[in-house]
Amino acid sequence: MPLLLVENLDGIRRVTLNHPQKRNALSRALLQALADELAGIQNDRSVCIVILRAAGPVFSSGHDLRELAATTEAENQKLFALCTKVMEGLRLLPQPVIAEVDGLATAAGCQLVASCDLVMASDKASFATPGVKIGLFCTTPGVAVARAVMTKKALEMLFTGSPITAAEAERYGLVNHVVASAQLPEATLELARQITSASPFILALGKHAFYRQIALDRPEAYCLAEKIMVQNLEEPAAKEGITAFLEKRPPRWPEREEEG
Repeated sequence: MPLLLVENLDGIRRVTLNHPQKRNALSRALLQALADELAGIQNDRSVCIVILRAAGPVFSSGHDLRELAATTEAENQKLFALCTKVMEGLRLLPQPVIAEVDGLATAAGCQLVASCDLVMASDKASFATPGVKIGLFCTTPGVAVARAVMTKKALEMLFTGSPITAAEAERYGLVNHVVASAQLPEATLELARQITSASPFILALGKHAFYRQIALDRPEAYCLAEKIMVQNLEEPAAKEGITAFLEKRPPRWPEREEEG
């Protein structure tokens, strides 16, 4: 069976982790499949937004511990570099990425969720960074989790390894919305459709700018944001969007290749 299932739904690329018998563990093979898929999406103009989901009751249990224990230090260095490539690939992807979580996401699986731009979760979902319990502190998952969750709560998750519920995850900033499990796929698609009504070019510009400015202090962030706003105003999509608003009609977004 393929490790990933891929569907195209009117500009929405839905990618499903498809190794439920191994709890969708992030093995080398699955990470490489994700890296390859992200590379393909990067320049695919037909994809406006990505939904990342999983088959089975576990979104992802994190790294395959049997694989980690059976390989050399050099091989594990390559594995963690590949994992970082995937996590950062989600952030650097021009298209927005929504995680659709309907089960447990632990360790690097929680990192995968935290690396997505938005997160929709069911009331059955839970999240944990339990590495401390087996002597392998979740240091790399902590990079993404600490940027999505309040500092004190992120440290509590890392120090105790205890899971948090979907409702707690929403309260602490890891999750955007929690819905009933049966409603999750449609609720996620509805959020995706809202986003795809915008210009793909402008979404990519905005996503890139957001992650650049958030790493800066406030004066530097405003300096960068001002320049991007001025540049944005010169883009064909902005001119069309403003004109459409003033003319009280839906915008007709230019093709991306015409916007560059």
